Amino acid sequence: MSEQKISEIGEFGLIEYLTKNIKIKNKSTVFGVGDDAAVLENNDSKILITTDILTEGIHFDLTYTPLKHLGYKAVVANLSDIYAMNGTPEQITVSVAMSGKFTLDAINELYSGIYLACDKYGVDVIGGDTSSSITGLTISITAIGKANPEDIVYRKGAKINDLICVSGDLGAAFLGLQVLEREKKVFEVNPNSQPNLDQHSYIIERQLKPEARKDIIDIFKDKNIKPTSMIDISDGLSSELIHICNNSNVGCTIYEEKIPTDHTANVAGLELNISPVTSALNGGEDYELLFTMPLAEYERLKDINEIAIIGHITDKSQGKNLVLRTEKVVELTAQGWGNDNVE
Repeated sequence: MSEQKISEIGEFGLIEYLTKNIKIKNKSTVFGVGDDAAVLENNDSKILITTDILTEGIHFDLTYTPLKHLGYKAVVANLSDIYAMNGTPEQITVSVAMSGKFTLDAINELYSGIYLACDKYGVDVIGGDTSSSITGLTISITAIGKANPEDIVYRKGAKINDLICVSGDLGAAFLGLQVLEREKKVFEVNPNSQPNLDQHSYIIERQLKPEARKDIIDIFKDKNIKPTSMIDISDGLSSELIHICNNSNVGCTIYEEKIPTDHTANVAGLELNISPVTSALNGGEDYELLFTMPLAEYERLKDINEIAIIGHITDKSQGKNLVLRTEKVVELTAQGWGNDNVE
């Protein structure tokens, strides 16, 4: 028995503790825990399965989170994991636990967001469960997808000299959360206050209604290129890159000046006294894709607007490093400011 507290080992330590003794018993289980999704045998193709849980007071605050947005985001968070395996999501199940304070209209709002996401990404709702709760709202979604065996991308495939790439921009979701939290505190002091959030609309949308990067997977297919490793960015760039390096038994070097951030996020960062790059490294919930590509693919990657090359994979002995704008080299650490999701 151990009296050590969960808070002392952290999320990733807990995952390792819970899964270290798992032994695969069935041949149909191609890959179990340790990636964005599990991989199961299915004749000529493979089945991809992932699940995520969102709990009121931990992962979301209904003071400023519309239920429709919450339903949408809950689906997107799971679809992102399927795309991170270079797969195609096809179905989800939805399980919800709710307290008696919720009305049918409120639940309709939640599910309208779920159905909207399913319509956008071509996914079917095929089942789930409902339960009562004494603590508020909990929503758990399982996503099911497929991929050809030769197309699946794991976290463990990065090679020395591979390019490190990310989609979109990073850090905006965390900054959006900080703005919403700030305005909540203002409202608690003065309920008559009316916040003007127009200048922060982009970063707030990134927090409340993110999108999964299906378009990046389509680019891979269109250009006939395949990452050597990939992961979605739900816990911050640093944490996810460390996952890839540890799973691939390699090191990395990334450059602060290469990390893509949005202009409005930069402005919000100055206002909040938070570095946008720090938000990108540690914030989480961007649901962008982090992946590595062979150096030979540089010419085909460099002109794709939605992809930024931020560094390269190194030998494990060189460590995991961030080169600052000042050219000082610091070690990457997984701080994870975002709303943690167990993957």
